[in-house]
Amino acid sequence: MSETPLLEIHNLSIGFANGANATKAVDDISLRVERGRTLALVGESGSGKSLTALSILRLLPVGAEPSGKVLFKGQDLLRCRESELRAVRGDAITMVFQEPMTSLNPLHSIERQIGEILELHGKGRGAKLRPQIISLLEEAGIRDPAGRLGAYPHQLSGGQRQRVMIAMALANRPDLFIADEPTTALDVTVQAQILALLKNLQTRHDMAMLFITHDLNIVRRIA
Repeated sequence: MSETPLLEIHNLSIGFANGANATKAVDDISLRVERGRTLALVGESGSGKSLTALSILRLLPVGAEPSGKVLFKGQDLLRCRESELRAVRGDAITMVFQEPMTSLNPLHSIERQIGEILELHGKGRGAKLRPQIISLLEEAGIRDPAGRLGAYPHQLSGGQRQRVMIAMALANRPDLFIADEPTTALDVTVQAQILALLKNLQTRHDMAMLFITHDLNIVRRIA
């Protein structure tokens, strides 16, 4: 008997009501992601890729009306209780976005932001978290991680900010890592470094990865 896929999406559609009119942003998409494997979701801008990813974590914008099934380890995330979803979101499933500055708090240091995630998931408190934070930053390819703990997002380059987001996503060793256009805003050299990092981390931790992009050249290098 074959193993159940880690993630299965069946006939997912996402619509938005607008008075008497309705817009369908995602139309009957189905996919599956196997444990430890990478699946690339490719499409042009505005084709519904990001909405599909957000539906997995039930983070859709106000007014979105999803239908179909999103099964994670056999559990339908579109219909589970919020308490059940919290046990999955940011723990078993994590996600990084195209522009880290929209996710990072500009008023908090890198140490505080990663520490809050670790603390939220019961990894410890306060200064005792520092070795874990340094280890995560080092794993994500941040040079001199101990020296970066007090840095704020605006003090880091675009590539460094994305590495911080990757470190945060790795904090709880997820089963599924969703990367939504994570290299689009980066120059070619940094883009190649981030792709190599993601591929290495995916293999090292045996994570499944859903990689979202509009660029087929990137797909050839990651999936």
